[in-house]
Amino acid sequence: MDSSTHKLYHVHDFDSRQCLEHYFSDKPDMAFGEDSLNFLIENLRQLFAVGHIKGEILIDISLGSFVHHLYSACEFFKNIIVLKVNNRCIMELKRWVDERTGAFYWGHTSTLLQEKEENSDQFQDQEEKLRSAIQHVVKYDLEKENMTDPLVLPPADCVISALLLDVINKGQDDYIRYLRKFSKLLKPGGHLIIIGSLGATYFTVGKDKFHAYTYDEDFVRKALVGEGFIINYCKVKERTAVSDLTDYKSIIFIAAHKK
Repeated sequence: MDSSTHKLYHVHDFDSRQCLEHYFSDKPDMAFGEDSLNFLIENLRQLFAVGHIKGEILIDISLGSFVHHLYSACEFFKNIIVLKVNNRCIMELKRWVDERTGAFYWGHTSTLLQEKEENSDQFQDQEEKLRSAIQHVVKYDLEKENMTDPLVLPPADCVISALLLDVINKGQDDYIRYLRKFSKLLKPGGHLIIIGSLGATYFTVGKDKFHAYTYDEDFVRKALVGEGFIINYCKVKERTAVSDLTDYKSIIFIAAHKK
């Protein structure tokens, strides 16, 4: 299958549960633990621990239905609004939020966070804290001027976008256009946190291959500065996973605030 036949995450049917099993589960053969679990949790924990990023509202607009990247955030924001691209992702997330039968198991990720904290006792109920903090799960349409139309969201103190900008665009212009849309969700001075996969061309979910936009660290930095952001924090981790499910070369974690 050449790249021109790869599916698009936000256009074609996307199996969010299969994505969780491939890239975020606790299965022994899950190859992405260091990259998709540990790296996200550790960098968000460190970033929020400094205390500069906090407030009333955090908006998360990320790929699929994973939640572990929000554990530390719920300690610093009263309300978390999660935006999802399709009903399948929404249902998968709500199954976990509502503690329904068959919800995806995230205990291995909350344990990871506990192990990193000196006072781990305060994090023993982290999943419950996060469930309580997620106030709304909202469907969005990238092509609308107001992505959540007819709902108008309140301006956010912080926006997190994990692995989404990689898969919703076909090139540089699209990336910057969607970055601008995410920026509009922020208050003046608000913070944007982006987690992305560098050098990728595809990722696999079930039997389907999905398109990924290939870019590097320099491109992300220039795109953020060009949209009026000041970069505060950046870490890049070289890939450790051995798997042909996806071909990214490294993971980038970058945080910036709006001028």
